[in-house]
Amino acid sequence: MVNANLPHPATDVRARPIAPADHAAVAELLNKGFGLRRGAAFWRHVLDRLHRRSVPADLPNYGYLLESGRRPVGVILLIAAMPRTGAGPEAMRCNVSSWYVEPAFRGYASFLTSRALHCKTATYLNVSPAPNTEPILEAQGWMRYSDGLFIAAPALQRRAAGGVVARLMPADPVPPAACEDFERDLLARHAGYGCLAFWCATAQRAYPFVFRRRFARGIMPCAQLIYCREVADVARFAGLIGRHLLMRGCPLVVIDAKGRVPGLVGRYVGGLLPKYFKGGAPPRLGDLADTEAAMFGV
Repeated sequence: MVNANLPHPATDVRARPIAPADHAAVAELLNKGFGLRRGAAFWRHVLDRLHRRSVPADLPNYGYLLESGRRPVGVILLIAAMPRTGAGPEAMRCNVSSWYVEPAFRGYASFLTSRALHCKTATYLNVSPAPNTEPILEAQGWMRYSDGLFIAAPALQRRAAGGVVARLMPADPVPPAACEDFERDLLARHAGYGCLAFWCATAQRAYPFVFRRRFARGIMPCAQLIYCREVADVARFAGLIGRHLLMRGCPLVVIDAKGRVPGLVGRYVGGLLPKYFKGGAPPRLGDLADTEAAMFGV
């Protein structure tokens, strides 16, 4: 049944993949929707970074554009990746990122979402939902995998758990201890995004860590955990990590969580910045690799 309140017939509206020639129009649309928080220059930077990435086959480089009579009226960005950090080395993941539809065309927003979620073999993430959209996401079948944030002060912890002797090493060169090839690539890639990427190396193994500088409530500097093998590793090397981040102006660490993180000094805040997924297996806590949080700090 056609909704008579829609401004144009459905045959006049279509959703298609964003092409490089659309960048100016996409930046303008996103600036309309996020202008108070993000300027047009930010969106041009986002599109340029997406342009320089390779993505899995059959997934878009940038996302999708909604058109009416060839005029752009809506956009949704997708960050498609095969990070090899989940259960399977070829598992595909798509971060559903920023979207905006002009008010007169909001009735066609489902055209965008249906195209954006078309890949049945990918796991979709929404890591920055607006609070007012959370009931809508849950009604659409999205599921929470993180309920809140654990805010830690790891520099207050002096020694590694269990008396383990470790040293902190930069992302490059390769550490003189066992590590995975994909994690070497991951650390180098995320250092290029502007993240703080490093290893905590013991005699037996090198443990990868990626953090992103943020400002809690826009004021307090902190480091958001982007990637580690498991959150327990942060507690294991808390003092070493905390002092390294403190020297870089980040006294606090923010970790996606479902409750308190054992072994870390800090406080859990439930309901703060929950994260959702749809399709596939639930993402692992401590893994925001190749998402908008890692790539753009949003």
